[in-house]
Amino acid sequence: MNIIETLQQRDIKPSYLRLKILEYMLARKNHPTVDMVYEELSKEIPTLSRTTVYNTFNLFLQKGLVQKLGIDDVEAHYDADISLHGHFRCDHCGKIWDLPVKTDVSQIEGLKKFEVRTIEYYAKGLCDQCQKCQRHSNK
Repeated sequence: MNIIETLQQRDIKPSYLRLKILEYMLARKNHPTVDMVYEELSKEIPTLSRTTVYNTFNLFLQKGLVQKLGIDDVEAHYDADISLHGHFRCDHCGKIWDLPVKTDVSQIEGLKKFEVRTIEYYAKGLCDQCQKCQRHSNK
């Protein structure tokens, strides 16, 4: 399925800016912030504003096209992969990786009496590269 069809399936008008923002997210899979998308796309689209990127993310969220990650206490990150998976965020470099998840916690017995709307799986720590850097700097 192409990007235009993906937007149309969610009742989103496929404007040029919406196409470019979704294309960015699908191509990089870097769990971007509004600023990351703005900084990159404004090189190619000088008329782009942060407000447009922010509003586009909000539309994508409302239509279930992306998810907003609560893994960073400072900035919201977004993910175009809405499948069941988790995330790991490095405390040092700030990069975020996808993690496979084997169990849907909404199936946990204690949650059955609740209306579960959001479940987030995430871990924080040091990535392998930052661990290596720390070991070398401690010598």
